[in-house]
Amino acid sequence: MPFQQQPLPFAMDALEPYGMKAETFEYHYGKHHKAYVDNLNKLVEGTDLADKPLEEVIQISFKDSSKAGIFNNAAQVWNHTFFWNSLKPAGGGAPSGDLASRIEKDFGSYDKFAEEFSNAAATQFGSGWAWLVDDGGKLSIMKTPNAENPLAHGKKALLTLDVWEHAYYIDFKNARPAFIKNYLEKLVNWDFVAHNLAAA
Repeated sequence: MPFQQQPLPFAMDALEPYGMKAETFEYHYGKHHKAYVDNLNKLVEGTDLADKPLEEVIQISFKDSSKAGIFNNAAQVWNHTFFWNSLKPAGGGAPSGDLASRIEKDFGSYDKFAEEFSNAAATQFGSGWAWLVDDGGKLSIMKTPNAENPLAHGKKALLTLDVWEHAYYIDFKNARPAFIKNYLEKLVNWDFVAHNLAAA
């Protein structure tokens, strides 16, 4: 069974009032994400990885430099699906409930979390990702280059922001800090984060 591109969890134009145009998703989801799925299927066709779960393909290929092409495409398929689920219309702001308590416990306050997350996203040189992760029971921030993700490093991803330039250029041109600020204030899907934390 070939790997499938998961549908967006919202309409292409659902985030327009919150800073991300339908055109962004037409390119980012419709072309970039689709290309990773198509490339991955071509690369694993006829191999022992073709029938393995995506997460397993990522972990196996990350440890084998001869499978770098497979890793890059598999991880980007997973990363993008995770990113779409990290977004929701009228999201953002501070979380509530148990998640808010955990963030206060591990970062000191929501504002400290937002500062650390923003810094990681802004200082990831070139292409990459910023993540909130569960690292052995403690919440922390990490950034990864290119296609790398927490899964490859044995950590549990809770939230991500794509800081490849194609993620924000249509909406924010080269102003990555404005994209990060908008994401935290208007787009973060804290329900998704809470679900991931409960399953950690």
